Amino acid sequence: MKYRILIAEDEKNIREGLAAALEMDGHEVVTAANGTEALKRFQKGDIDLVVSDLRMPGLSGEDLLAKILAESPGTPVIILTGHGTVESAVKAMRMGAWDFLTKPINLDYLSLLVKQAMGNRELSLKHKRLLEELEKGKSFQAIIGNSAAMRKVYDTTSRAAPTKASILITGESGVGKELVADAIHGLSPRKDKPIIKVHCAALASSLLESELFGHEKGAFTGASARKRGRFELANEGTLFLDEIGEIDQNLQIKLLRVLQEKKFERVGGEETIETDVRIVAATNKNLTSEIEKGNFREDLYFRLNVINIHVPPLRERKDDLPLLITAFLKEFAEENGKDIAGINDKARSCLYAYDWPGNVRELRNCMESAVVMSRGSLITEEDLPPTLRKGSDDGWIRIPIGTNMEEAEKIIILETVSAHKGNQSKAAEILGIGRKTLYRKLTGREE
Repeated sequence: MKYRILIAEDEKNIREGLAAALEMDGHEVVTAANGTEALKRFQKGDIDLVVSDLRMPGLSGEDLLAKILAESPGTPVIILTGHGTVESAVKAMRMGAWDFLTKPINLDYLSLLVKQAMGNRELSLKHKRLLEELEKGKSFQAIIGNSAAMRKVYDTTSRAAPTKASILITGESGVGKELVADAIHGLSPRKDKPIIKVHCAALASSLLESELFGHEKGAFTGASARKRGRFELANEGTLFLDEIGEIDQNLQIKLLRVLQEKKFERVGGEETIETDVRIVAATNKNLTSEIEKGNFREDLYFRLNVINIHVPPLRERKDDLPLLITAFLKEFAEENGKDIAGINDKARSCLYAYDWPGNVRELRNCMESAVVMSRGSLITEEDLPPTLRKGSDDGWIRIPIGTNMEEAEKIIILETVSAHKGNQSKAAEILGIGRKTLYRKLTGREE
């Protein structure tokens, strides 16, 4: 891709040599003989990247860097320095310079640094656009995703929510079934009434019965007072029964009666209580298989599954990864007081290559860990949990599914060049192609 690069260098031969080299890479180059001239040119706009000498008459490279970053945070600045001023170059890096090069300049490595710097810049801009998209589209509360699979979930939810029908939400653990239940309630006529949630797998059967229907004083040991159950608390609202496949047969019968007759008795009580509750249930089990095994009542299944909403696993909607990653990075960066611009290409490849058995919940935990462990403004593969980094540090190159052949070839070439510190001749030798061929594949131009 063609970029407009500003070179600030007081030595004419170096300035012209750098300009010629970068123009050979296909970039448009403007030059300045000192820092003051460079700042004036930069302030006119349209500069993508700056290459600046550290020592210049008048405005120094360090001062130029400070003014550029103050006016345009995120603009990549590459510092040039002599061997005697490396310490000053390191200081410039701490101020926000992208990288530094010592003279004499390795032109191949400069070319690589420019590609990496602009890749990072484009990543940051994409991250910003995704943040804006997230701010615009806070539909369905906390659900994040715009893939075809998730649009189907949104469509079914939108049509089912305004009705009185019972809804069964299916999907693996961690896909966000509870968030769909929240959306159903929020889009229903009952939204001003409570949504009461019960995790059926968290309680023993005897305790779950009391939790759902309540109990009278003295109904069992420890029942020192009357307690209202979740069906009473959710009256005129929504009752969300999570992991419904875990309840035993006796409780299934009582639950079926409530769904059919809309009435129940508290444990240990005789008073019949009427209830107007919209039931939304969820499970990670295949209930038809559980019916065949005799573990779940078929009549209860049909009562619950009037409308089915299946939430797909993350591995089947990887198109949503950019939005999810951006949302979680924003959340945890704010929570931890960090300035995170995005993730680098290798980290992104790790995230795309992983199958996410824990689904969105696992991704969320992963992003929280990465933000906490990060040392800079970009999440790198070293910041990710070990299960995701497997193979990323042992000579493997990860290429996301969906990458076309041309881009895949570029990734392989760039990674190989990077692994050999910008030495294109060595990279060409390893890849079994000529240096001119390598150059053409990277730039689309002949040397």
